[in-house]
Amino acid sequence: MTVIANVHRRAQNMSREAMYEIIRSPVITEKATLLTERNQMVFRVATDATKPEIKKAIETLFGVKVLGVNTLVQKGKTKRFKGRPGVRSDVKKAYVQLAEGQSIDLTTGLSA
Repeated sequence: MTVIANVHRRAQNMSREAMYEIIRSPVITEKATLLTERNQMVFRVATDATKPEIKKAIETLFGVKVLGVNTLVQKGKTKRFKGRPGVRSDVKKAYVQLAEGQSIDLTTGLSA
C-alpha cells in the first residue's frame, strides 16, 4: 500500500475530537481578512497535521467544500524573556481555498 493511500484512509477515519485537535484557531490579521475576498481562510493547525486531515476537518466542522489546502511552518523567533534568550514555538498555518459562494462565519461558531 502506498503512503498517500494510507494518509487518505487515516484522514477518513478521524473522530470529531481529533479534528478539534488539528484545527487550533483561525488567524485574524489584516492579510487573512483580505484573503476572505478570494474565498480563502487561514487557520493555525497542529504541526503534525497533513493536508488531507486539514481538509477533512474543515469540511466536517464548518460544513463547507474545500478546494485546496496550502500549508506553511512559521519558524519561532529568537526573543529575550526576562533578559535571557529564548525561542518562540514554531507555528503551522493552513491557507484553505473554499468553493465558490461558500464562506465561514467565525462569529457564529461551529455547525452541529
